[in-house]
Amino acid sequence: MNTRIDTQAGGSSNKGLLVLFWAYVLIPLAWGVTNTLTQAMKLFH
Repeated sequence: MNTRIDTQAGGSSNKGLLVLFWAYVLIPLAWGVTNTLTQAMKLFH
């Protein structure tokens, strides 16, 4: 129970790091998916 309260105390900095991490992961992933789909559409046309 105490660890849960301790992690929520510094939630603002952890939340910012979490947002940065997910942006770092999802932006290249989304770019790769859209790039792959556009290349696939060229093949099927």
